[in-house]
Order: sequence, then structure tokens, then C-alpha cells
Amino acid sequence: MQQALSASADAPVLQVEALTLAFGGVKALTGVGFSVQPGSITAVIGPNGAGKTSLFNTISGFYRPSAGRVLFEGADITRTPAPQRAKLGLARSFQNIALFRGMTVLDNIKLGRHAHLKTNVLEALFYVGRARREEAELRRDVEERIIDFLEIDHIRHAPVSALPYGLQKRVEMARALAMQPRVLMLDEPVAGMNREETEDMARFILDVRDEWGVTVLMVEHDMGMVMDLSDHVVVLNFGQVIAQGAPAQVQADPEVIRAYLGAGDVGDLRRKLRGEQTVAGVA
Repeated sequence: MQQALSASADAPVLQVEALTLAFGGVKALTGVGFSVQPGSITAVIGPNGAGKTSLFNTISGFYRPSAGRVLFEGADITRTPAPQRAKLGLARSFQNIALFRGMTVLDNIKLGRHAHLKTNVLEALFYVGRARREEAELRRDVEERIIDFLEIDHIRHAPVSALPYGLQKRVEMARALAMQPRVLMLDEPVAGMNREETEDMARFILDVRDEWGVTVLMVEHDMGMVMDLSDHVVVLNFGQVIAQGAPAQVQADPEVIRAYLGAGDVGDLRRKLRGEQTVAGVA
């Protein structure tokens, strides 16, 4: 897997500058800006409706901002189509699973490499020359690296529709890794998972960063996981960045506390941000 490349060790691999996105008269994002350092795990958090998925869709090219820029490895990709961004090294998963349910796990994962294939239509039709070589190389990478890494060898030939939700999320991550990302964008990777599945996914995310050198940008509601894994946290509320910094710095920020609780219990929020369970307001 390719590692994140940058002109300098300190240069951001991804920069979001003053992004503004509007749907009619409603602004989903207003002047959003932050940087993602290579080799880091950056989390975007915020209350429901804060603009997190709209931000992801704008960075990955599904939405076109009305103002601002997205820079990838120093190059302006604001007007670059989504497929080309994927080819450059921006891969993502989706909040709502977007797999081909009638296809097998293996075939779904292989589709992630489509943007990098050089085979032309004629070669693919007759399955000769470059088409055969690319297919063999793809199968080796997917089967020997990605499937083993995510521990899904036992379901490689199963149809996606037959899998439980947690395994489908893992397959979607596998497809994103097949895109050979420099930055892996994960939209709520542990949403709907039980504790064991969440712990497994957290381990995979850390290993993707530590062993494969892939930078991670994620949107997530599990605050315990965010605070444990992240190097940098960006907090959105009503489409604007209200705080960003190290996890400990963000969880103590008064603006973050107000955004999540209004006039609620500050102690309760801090316990939630640390991933502690509360019962009837008592930790």
C-alpha cells in the first residue's frame, strides 16, 4: 500500500480552506477550514446535522462548494471529479453501506481498484495480455494483503447480502483499501456495531495507519473511540468549525460542551467524551 507523500514532513496531505456549501438558501457549511497531517488520524465530530457528511461529500467530490478550496498534497482539487480524486489517492467509505449486495465479498473489494486499471475495452473483452496480468496482480493484493489484514478470508466468496452489518462495514473498508489510498476517509466506521465489532474496527484503523502508512480522516459519533484513536479532532456545529486540536484540548473546550449539551451537565459530557458509561446521570 502506498504511503502518504508530501513535499515536507510537516506539509499537510489534505487541506480544507474556507469551504462553504449551500443548498438553495440553506448553508450546510460556512468557512470550514482545517488540515490533515500525513500519517495522522483526524476525526470530525459534531451533533447530528452539524454538516459532517456534507463536508465528507465535498472533500471527496460528490458536492461542489460555492466557495473555498480543497487541496490534496498541495494541489487544488476543488473542481476535480470524484473518480479522479479516487485515482489520486482519496478513498472513502459511506455512512450508509454502499456495497453491491448481489455480488460476492471478493468481487466488491476488487471493484475498488477500478480507477487504477489500465486495461482497455478490447483487452478486457478477450481477457488477454495486460488484462490477464492486472487481474492476477489485483487478486494477489486483495487476497494476500487486504482480506487477510481485515480477517475476512472465511467470507470471501459469500454474497454481501448474506452478511451481518458489522462484516459489511468491514468489506466496505476493504474496498476502500483496494483503491490504494493515501488518505482513507471513513464515514462513521463503527455506527451500529456492538462493542466487540467496534474494538476490532478500531484496531484495523490503527494498523492501517501504523503498518500501511495510510492517513485516516474519519467522521464518528463514538466519542470513546475518537478520543482514544485520534491525533487531531475537528468539531463542527451548524456547518462551522467551533473547535479543533488534540483530543484532551477539544473535550475541555466550552464551545464543544455547549454544542453537545446546551445548558446540560458538563460532567456528563466529559464522561461521554472519555467513553465512560453513565446510568441515570451517574458514571
